Parts: sequence; C-alpha cells; structure tokens
Amino acid sequence: MTDRTQYLLELAKRNVKAYIANPKTKAVMVTGSVAEGLCDEYSDCDVMLYYDELPSEEELHLARQQNQGSELIGILGDRRNGAFGESFLMDGIEFQFAHATIAQWEKEMSTVLERFDVPSPIVKMLYGTLIGIPLYGEALIQQWKAKVANYPDGLAQTMVEHYLKFFAIWGMQEKLAKRDTTLWYYQILVESAQNLLGVLSGLNHLYYSTFQFKRMSRFIEQMEIAPENLASRLENLFRHEAPVAVNELEALVRETVELVKIHMPQVDTSAAIPA
Repeated sequence: MTDRTQYLLELAKRNVKAYIANPKTKAVMVTGSVAEGLCDEYSDCDVMLYYDELPSEEELHLARQQNQGSELIGILGDRRNGAFGESFLMDGIEFQFAHATIAQWEKEMSTVLERFDVPSPIVKMLYGTLIGIPLYGEALIQQWKAKVANYPDGLAQTMVEHYLKFFAIWGMQEKLAKRDTTLWYYQILVESAQNLLGVLSGLNHLYYSTFQFKRMSRFIEQMEIAPENLASRLENLFRHEAPVAVNELEALVRETVELVKIHMPQVDTSAAIPA
C-alpha cells in the first residue's frame, strides 16, 4: 500500500464517522483505487454507504458540517430511485459517496447476477464490491462479497456472446487509405479492443465494464485465458501505422475466437469474424 493510499484510507475512515453515527446507516466500504492500493496524486476516494432508509438532505448536510464543512461539488441521481451519488471536497481531496438502500443495491446486483444484464454499469460496481474494504457493517458486506465472488456460468456465457462481434476492418485497408476515415478507424480500434476484453472477461469469469475502464494491464494480468502478450499488443494497436495495426487486430480477434471454441464450445462463433 502506497503512502498516498494509506493517507486516503485514513481520511475516509475519519470522514465516514459522521455518517455511521446515523442509525439509518447499516454498512460502509471504501472501494476504487484506495481499496486496490493504487492511489496517486490524482486519485479521489470512492465510498459506498448502505441504509435501511436513505438519509435526508438535512442529515447529509449535517454530516458534511461535522467533517469541517466539506464543500459540496454536486449530487448525481435521484434519491427517489433508492440510490444517488454525492461528490464533495474534503481536505483538498474529492470524495465520491454513493448512497443506496440495501433493498435497491440487492435489486441492482440481481440485474447482473441473475438476469445477466452485461451492458449495465452495475457490473463495474460488482467488481468494486469484490475489492472493497469494509469500514462498517462488515458481516453484511462479506455476504455480498461471497455472492459476487460466485460468478455465474450463465453470466460468463452472456458476456462472451454479447462482446463476440467484430468489424472486419482488415478487409478494407486499401479503401480506408483513400478516404478521410480517421475517426471511424480509431472508433473501430477502440470498440474492437473493448470487445476483445469483454469476450476474454467472460472466459475468465471477470467483471468487466467499458465504463471509465482504466488500468488495462493490471486487469489483463488476472486472465488465465488470453492471447499471448495481450496488453502490449492492444496498446500497440494505437501506436502502429494503420496497415500493421489492422493486421495485428485481425490476429488478436482470430486468436480470441479460437479460445472461445476451446473453452466455451457451446457458443456459436460462426459470425464472430465477418468475411
């Protein structure tokens, strides 16, 4: 754990005391880069707070006052939906507090774990639950961690099927070279890289979301099933000249499809690589 991470963790522990004092609060955990021990000078602090009933605006204002009058940046979401976010500055650090009722959070978990809603940003929150550090209500948080850790096979297959689609740009190199297609070309590279990661996440039973995806190399290190040197090859797609990048993309797609055939043969890969 870096010194910066330790500092933010201690700051989070201190600042959640005002929220834990509210009897409505049942569980609190810190997640994100603080929980992973990867903080740098740009890191904020992500905290999840769970309630039987959401605190009122007055109760939240009082909590901020008790934390040396932290400066509110903004509110995200609508409390009427059972969850919302709150961002504020405290000791010069941006804190992002996510407030949710237990009922709403467990409902959101089920959309991914039971209904396999792969595009949902809740997928990112499930990963955040796995890495989260409990600050209060540890027994409840550990129950959620155990549930999330039991990655459903149906979710894995749905991940693979959802992301198993690629645009065969490698068959259009000559045409692209004669046209003003820069934005489209890079859009295809980004979407293809995201889809490769999505397919491989399913094969490896990893929670993956394209939403604000960061630390790709560290994420890929968790994969037991992946093309060789995947991280560097994905990075180089955006550094090589187009003819080289396109050929490498085709190779990555074909290698990934072969891995699907081996490790998830029940998935139809016939349309994965357009002619």
